[in-house]
Amino acid sequence: MATIESIQSAYIDYVLTQGEQPKSVYVFAKQNEITEEEFYRFFGSFEALEQNIWAETATKTIAEIKTQEIWPQYSSREKALSFFYSFFELLKSSRSFAIYSFNRQPKGLSHPRVLDTLKVIVENFADEIIKQGLESNELADRRFLSKRYKDGLWMQFGFVLNFWINDNSAGFEKTDEAIEKGVNVTFDLFQRSPIDNLLEYGKFLAKNSRFAERV
Repeated sequence: MATIESIQSAYIDYVLTQGEQPKSVYVFAKQNEITEEEFYRFFGSFEALEQNIWAETATKTIAEIKTQEIWPQYSSREKALSFFYSFFELLKSSRSFAIYSFNRQPKGLSHPRVLDTLKVIVENFADEIIKQGLESNELADRRFLSKRYKDGLWMQFGFVLNFWINDNSAGFEKTDEAIEKGVNVTFDLFQRSPIDNLLEYGKFLAKNSRFAERV
């Protein structure tokens, strides 16, 4: 009987050996001695299958890092770093498929459609750790902008993914460096800075302009 795992494994083997998707679900099912009905029980298309593979990597990563004893003590920045490092470490085991899947997507302004489900998972995780950071005052609570922090973290994730796809350094050490620098810079922007103090002072002056005039 077909399972999600067996279908995924057969699909990955096919695309990596043939360099392209199967001609149809019928052909793929026949070659793997399953029925179309069994395939469609789990996936509506090959694209949905690939989306699921990417999403599972993120889901497994989040589940694993949350089992760490030190996890509750981590700051939001440390949790983001832990996710990034762990995700790309896990992705190494299926690097050939990741490169195939990512590179076959049309290049445009938005993220590849194959990452749609992954994006939702990453943004939900980002939203969770950012809320923690806002509540602990680790991150600056800025009107309108705070809600966009998760978008910034997703953009950073997309940059690192593209960097990793093209990284030829031994052990992908350049990617580790990109993660460290990128995530830290992103969280530096999320934290309170002298600009925040300047803006607050400007608001204070605006509210107390009449008092200043009298003085």
